[in-house]
Amino acid sequence: MNTAAVSDSGAHRPTNQDAAFAASWGAAVADGVGGGPSGDLASAALIHRLVATRGAEVDADGLLVRIREANWDIRAHVERDPALQGMATTFTGVFLGAGADLLLAHTGDSRAYLLRDGDFSRQTRDDSYVQALVDRGIISPEAAAAHPRRNIITASLAGSEGDVVSVATHAPQQGDRWVLCSDGLTDYVPEADVARLVAGADDPRSAASSAVALALEAGTRDNVTVVVCDVVDDDVPAGEAVFFGSAARWFTEDVETA
Repeated sequence: MNTAAVSDSGAHRPTNQDAAFAASWGAAVADGVGGGPSGDLASAALIHRLVATRGAEVDADGLLVRIREANWDIRAHVERDPALQGMATTFTGVFLGAGADLLLAHTGDSRAYLLRDGDFSRQTRDDSYVQALVDRGIISPEAAAAHPRRNIITASLAGSEGDVVSVATHAPQQGDRWVLCSDGLTDYVPEADVARLVAGADDPRSAASSAVALALEAGTRDNVTVVVCDVVDDDVPAGEAVFFGSAARWFTEDVETA
């Protein structure tokens, strides 16, 4: 995959609690849970651990094991410093799996979208209070976008054995463009606008940069991170993973950051 990411703390947040990485074999975004302690540490720890444990291509079960091991790192930080109790993060990532599969992992309200043959579609379900209301027919999707409790999430990674993450298997096609983003984008920019921008961008870097710029222009009051991954048929040099957001501040010894 050709991958790129851009992360910005935004004009209203002193700390960027979003973390991301981009590599030829995978990419992900994690958004530290607001209202809890050290969300930036939680998101960065998870991302770095996942990259550090990258080995041979895995299937869905193998990826779940890797995510569970990365989640244990969050618990280890809390055990060393009880003041961190409650820190947590969302997580959405795509990984090249065994064979020809592409694996999509998700928990929380960060999102993954797929642009394929001109069709832009959401591939994840928000683990959130307002999504539950939408699912029950209590409010409309349009009302959910402006609901005052839209930032309350119902699932995250916090170092607990009971934390839940889903992994879905997809069959990638050459020309697919995956977009992973934190809610600093989708809470402030309509999906239709994101779709037009992503479809018109020449490459992943320009797509990610333009999407973040659009969120800032729309007045996002949150951190905003966008990761874009193009599925290509030719071999892409493996290279090293590049880290963004809080992952570019924490645990950065001997790693490439942006």
